Amino acid sequence: MFTGPLEDRVAIQELNGTYADGVVRIDSDTWASVWAENADWDLMGHQTHGKEAIVAFWNGAMSGLEAVSFHCVPCMIEVTGNTAKSRVQTQEILKPKDGKARHVGGLYEDELAKVDGRWLFTSRTFKIVAEFGMEG
Repeated sequence: MFTGPLEDRVAIQELNGTYADGVVRIDSDTWASVWAENADWDLMGHQTHGKEAIVAFWNGAMSGLEAVSFHCVPCMIEVTGNTAKSRVQTQEILKPKDGKARHVGGLYEDELAKVDGRWLFTSRTFKIVAEFGMEG
């Protein structure tokens, strides 16, 4: 379901685009720009609180990768005033610096807030839906 003002839903879709751009370019500053200061990130059960800790954890995880292809599609955005919920489907190809590439299909369950006129993630929970090994 897509509910709420179109302008806000487009801004949230663009926020996902910024997130994806940061992942593909392995650009910590771009990726960090989408998080609220007191955000929570649950990555397959690994829970991290606070933007600084989230970015540090992500930098550690990304340091083992040579390249990433990341696509995301919001499949639900519900805006209520200055808060929103969304679901985002993802497709990733992860190429480690050593080892075989993996293809991962996942799902984010998100909560967002409009802070100083800008949408940010306040909570993201990621689960793998399907995963396949690939030759490197």
